[in-house]
Amino acid sequence: MHIIVCIKQVPDSTQVKVDPKTGTLIRAGVPSILNPYDHFALEKALAIKAKTGAKVTVLSMGPQQATAVLRLALALGADEGVLLSARAFAGSDTWATAYALAMAVKKIGQFDLVLCGQMAIDGDTAQTGPEMAYHLNIPQITFCESIDANGNTVVVKKLIEGGHQILQADLPLLVTMTMPADYVAKYPSFMAAHKAQDKLIRTWTDADIGADPHKLGLEGSPTRVDRIFPPPARTKGEMFSGSDMELANKFVEILKKERVVK
Repeated sequence: MHIIVCIKQVPDSTQVKVDPKTGTLIRAGVPSILNPYDHFALEKALAIKAKTGAKVTVLSMGPQQATAVLRLALALGADEGVLLSARAFAGSDTWATAYALAMAVKKIGQFDLVLCGQMAIDGDTAQTGPEMAYHLNIPQITFCESIDANGNTVVVKKLIEGGHQILQADLPLLVTMTMPADYVAKYPSFMAAHKAQDKLIRTWTDADIGADPHKLGLEGSPTRVDRIFPPPARTKGEMFSGSDMELANKFVEILKKERVVK
């Protein structure tokens, strides 16, 4: 079995600030981390590797500094790393990013399972994984808390409103993983990190993966971030007292004033 895990280097969300003029994230001077949802997905892939002997390849897109999260993944037990890095990828929205990652998956070759984090904490869109499945023309299951492989099938525990679903699906398949509330990320030992320095990381450009340049970057992005701004402060609430009937009448009066009811 060959598992490809998509990971992303993101700014530490507790220290991110927004430029009030441009509405964009200020990344300068902000430490970068492995996206927590991707970290969880990687750990699930490595658990399958320990059970089945699967090969795990980690794939990321970003500047050269993103090799740091690939090295972390290799230190945790992944076998190979691939970084997509070129000016052509700059400014890509989720659709263009998914296209580039899918093209890289196709170049990697035979695969059985693609694992992605539910979303990146610097975007919170949860769109890239499902869009990759579209570009790869394979089935997908999203918002999974656990996954187990059994031959040519996987069994997942999918989070749904009010509970969970247990689903079984044939491979190939793309699965996005969500984190349990009590999840604590694992990190490698010093020796594991040292040995990971000898593992292979390949860097590919848009030309290497045969991507259409018109489908990348700003030109290939059908969505744009117009601006980022905090929500307006809430006004102070009002408290009312009285009998049940008086309170009911007051509530109806407010609804009529706000034109919710006539």
